[in-house]
Amino acid sequence: MKIRRCFNENGPRIEGSNTLDLYKVQAPCVVEIPSGGYRLFYTAIGPGKPYAECQGYILSAISYDGLTFQKESGVRLAPQPLSSHMSLRVLAPSIVSYGTNKWRMYFEARGPANIPTVICSAISTNMLNWDIEDGIRLERTGGLGGPRYTSFQDGVGRLYCCNIGPSSGENNLKQVISAVTRDGLNFEFEQDHILQSDQYFMETGGITAGVVIPPDEHQSDWAMVYSAWQDVPTGTSVPLHPSHNINSKENLSNDNFAAESIKVDMAGYRSRIFVALSEDGKNWGRATCVIDGGGHKSERLDAVHAEDMSVIKVSSNTYRIYYACCDRYGNWRVASAQLETD
Repeated sequence: MKIRRCFNENGPRIEGSNTLDLYKVQAPCVVEIPSGGYRLFYTAIGPGKPYAECQGYILSAISYDGLTFQKESGVRLAPQPLSSHMSLRVLAPSIVSYGTNKWRMYFEARGPANIPTVICSAISTNMLNWDIEDGIRLERTGGLGGPRYTSFQDGVGRLYCCNIGPSSGENNLKQVISAVTRDGLNFEFEQDHILQSDQYFMETGGITAGVVIPPDEHQSDWAMVYSAWQDVPTGTSVPLHPSHNINSKENLSNDNFAAESIKVDMAGYRSRIFVALSEDGKNWGRATCVIDGGGHKSERLDAVHAEDMSVIKVSSNTYRIYYACCDRYGNWRVASAQLETD
């Protein structure tokens, strides 16, 4: 695979507009509907949240062309107040079909800051009503996030997630790791499927998600589309993110969570989207930055942040990347870009 060009498509695909998503939208996942069109799942928070302490849930919207989306009513998946590891937030869905009219959603689950984030799952027969499956699919020291599932022809599936691993070095950055499954429920970690930050200043904040595109009849290489954060300038004072504040009970019972988290987002960080290539799916070459919003003075929708993408193939050599983006004013949306390859 060779990257020919990547260009943004005009306008947002999704932006906050109702009581469920007005404060913040993030972490999209797009799925082709068997009868035609697309369903876009995304993480959101708004004044109409299911309960006072809730910090985020998963919504959906539908489209026939992949560009214009109509939001669907209701919440697709909400956190569970009585489940400690899932009591506050569910986010970053990744959805796979595993039979006729059967879908499984993998998602990041969050509880209080003293409990590591984990990967859980839910199943559905219509992609609208979801039943959370018992147990935890993946957990690891340091927490796991940003799950992206890839199916392979031999019946094996892999979950690519982000984790702070022992080989991350002194900066303790998040890296991409993988776990393999044959039944969709039980996973084993693989030690040799790891992608670490290597873009110098552009990845000093670590990787947040990675989507793997396996070879096919048109592409001989593996590709990983991933997002990474750039750390704030030296000496910058950054407020503590409410998700990391063990004693932040006052932020759980009111509408401060989104506002406080956006303060952190806008403290001087940047995030971008990259593509890395591999001949074997294990050893990855130096990545190319394909979406760079232009910085804190740019007027682009993705000026400050572009991250947590979902990728679909729209032709033999073209992919559409749906991604969470944030402008210079702190407004989060879902945007899209086309990636053309040779």
